[in-house]
Amino acid sequence: MVWFRKRYIIYVILLLVACWWSMRITGFDLRQLVQLGNMFEMLATRFFPIEWSLLPRMAYHSIVTLAVAFLGSLLALLIALPVSFLAAQNTSGSIGVYGTSRFVLSGLRSIPEIVFGLLFVTVLGLGPFAAVLAIILHNIGVLGKLIAELIESADPGPQEAMKSIGATKWVANLFAILPQIWPNVLSHYFYRFEVAIRTSLILGFIGGGGIGQQLFNHFQSFYYTAVALDIICIMALVLLVDFIGGRIRARVI
Repeated sequence: MVWFRKRYIIYVILLLVACWWSMRITGFDLRQLVQLGNMFEMLATRFFPIEWSLLPRMAYHSIVTLAVAFLGSLLALLIALPVSFLAAQNTSGSIGVYGTSRFVLSGLRSIPEIVFGLLFVTVLGLGPFAAVLAIILHNIGVLGKLIAELIESADPGPQEAMKSIGATKWVANLFAILPQIWPNVLSHYFYRFEVAIRTSLILGFIGGGGIGQQLFNHFQSFYYTAVALDIICIMALVLLVDFIGGRIRARVI
């Protein structure tokens, strides 16, 4: 019991040392929070009145952002779904296929969307297409890993029953495993779709189109009344997607 207490005391000390070190290296200083009053003053004096005349244009760019997130997430799901069967131990068929698939998914997942976006913008030029490709590649890695874990945890009973009546391996996987995991697959998809909305906003900062690019342009030109409208449109878009995604997930699960 004494050893158990000493171990947790050591853990707490290590945690405190890590926090202290992180605060030192990041310049974390609560005294600087007193300067937040300047931010509120800037918001009150420069962000109002809101430039409502730009609302039709911002609504269009919001739809572009929504389309980027939807298309990027959907195409990623369609690609990740078959790859995830290769990346699951119980369905891959061989260690080589399993290891290669896992390595590819890990590689795609480890590269942030903004890095992909910078590469595609450089090669393909500015526009939403580069943002769609960036979201697709990263989401293949994320969804592939999540779905592979669902496949590995699926009940093997239905799969063995189908094989016993002569079904091939892939037919058994399709009709025995996929129905078990499909609700969770959809849940993961809608979550990644919501994340892709926020990601597409960031990709807009590097020329990926949509309302994120408009927000960056307005900030760069000090057009703060338009920035206020951009923020309202972004909040409305995120809240709408969160609400719809939550309702759909609740029905599916």
